[in-house]
Amino acid sequence: MAKTPRKISRTGQAALDVMVEALFLAFRLRAWGKQGGHVSPSGGGVWGLLRSLALEGPQTVPQLARARPVTRQHIQVLADDMAAEGLVEFVPNPAHKRSKLLRMTAKGRKLYDELDASFLAFAEEIAEGMDPEKLEAASAVLSALKDRLALDGPGGMRGDS
Repeated sequence: MAKTPRKISRTGQAALDVMVEALFLAFRLRAWGKQGGHVSPSGGGVWGLLRSLALEGPQTVPQLARARPVTRQHIQVLADDMAAEGLVEFVPNPAHKRSKLLRMTAKGRKLYDELDASFLAFAEEIAEGMDPEKLEAASAVLSALKDRLALDGPGGMRGDS
């Protein structure tokens, strides 16, 4: 990775390198996802939303948005599109009269299982010959950086960390 022209610590440079690589990886994953139907043409992740529902159960649109973090409106458009396709449905929320829960349908489960199998096969293919310990370490670093960014929500990190 190219060094930044300004003075920066070795740790800061390493963090910057990881962030830049993560961004470019995200761009390539999005392109692959659009090509394979895992990402909707508008950029919303159909697989990602279905995965959240599969792993965590029914949720409200605001809950799904906070977990990403993206705007509620972005998730609402994606959820509405997916509901129109019969992949998800809005159901009453016992905890809130107006904010309905989004739940995966049987059709959504079938598509999720197909997309998930495709992601798993892609992960196996792209990881062939790579050191699993290095991949696990990379995952841990990305997770830690993600958690640091989440300290204050979408606006940024706390000044006290």
